[in-house]
Amino acid sequence: MSPWLPLAAGLAGVLCVVAGALIVWQRARDDRLGEMVAVDLDRATTLRSPRYRLAGRPDLLRRRRDGSVVPIELKHRSAPRFGPFRSHRVQVGAYCLLVEATTGRAPPFGVLRYRDREVVVPWTPTLRAEVLGLLAEVGEPYRGQADPSPEKCAGCVWSDRCDASMAPAGRGPRRVHRTG
Repeated sequence: MSPWLPLAAGLAGVLCVVAGALIVWQRARDDRLGEMVAVDLDRATTLRSPRYRLAGRPDLLRRRRDGSVVPIELKHRSAPRFGPFRSHRVQVGAYCLLVEATTGRAPPFGVLRYRDREVVVPWTPTLRAEVLGLLAEVGEPYRGQADPSPEKCAGCVWSDRCDASMAPAGRGPRRVHRTG
């Protein structure tokens, strides 16, 4: 018998124990957020609110012991160094608004689960107001007017396709904006 066989078997055993411990840890982490209610696998998990003219599908919904439902958004990147991006916070906030609208009960928080850590985003009146403000802004009819400036247009990713762009040469078409 090869002397490496017991070593390989021992290493395989250690790896199985580590994998099992990781699974137990992940389940314990998830259990503190509550029972699984839905996973974004099909359209059945879509939350809709005619009142806010909003629909969305959180990656996970978990029901807590107190009956509240918590939306969890999975991000396949490392957590940003200085906290979640505004767009990530607003996305979770929109899911919190949808949970509130569909269940009749405001969630205490939403969760951003990054590859390397989890961030709890409290569902506060401030975040609610921010989400509602953005919904109102998006819901306004388009006036057909841009508000370009050399400063705004220089950093804009759409400047090469914008008919009102005032981006410097090499950053898309350079046009003069006309009003009226």
